[in-house]
Amino acid sequence: QVQLVESGGGLVQAGGSLRLSCIASGSSITIAGMGWYRQRPGEQRELVAIMPIGGTTTYADSVKGRFTISIDNAKNTVSLYMNMLKPEDTAVYVCNAGVVERSGTIYNVNHYWGQGTQVTVSS
Repeated sequence: QVQLVESGGGLVQAGGSLRLSCIASGSSITIAGMGWYRQRPGEQRELVAIMPIGGTTTYADSVKGRFTISIDNAKNTVSLYMNMLKPEDTAVYVCNAGVVERSGTIYNVNHYWGQGTQVTVSS
């Protein structure tokens, strides 16, 4: 019912920049927070950045100072601005959204994942 679609991945030289975007689709979506994860070749999925609505933004140490996360709540969109990219940033980047949904009389926050977008950084 809720779908996330990422875009903006591609090939870039080391030291370059890239912007990723993720749109959460659905009717009357209420977002509790959005974030980005990545899975590097041969490794587990790891947190890149997460921004709870009204909360504290968190970045992985490996990207701190280079990446910036931004949410446009009106458009249900999260962006990841990546600067000074390194070859070790090469990964599939996946967005996540916490969506407030009603179940009976209870409101729950359910998490959804995008399909991922490939970022490749060459030397």
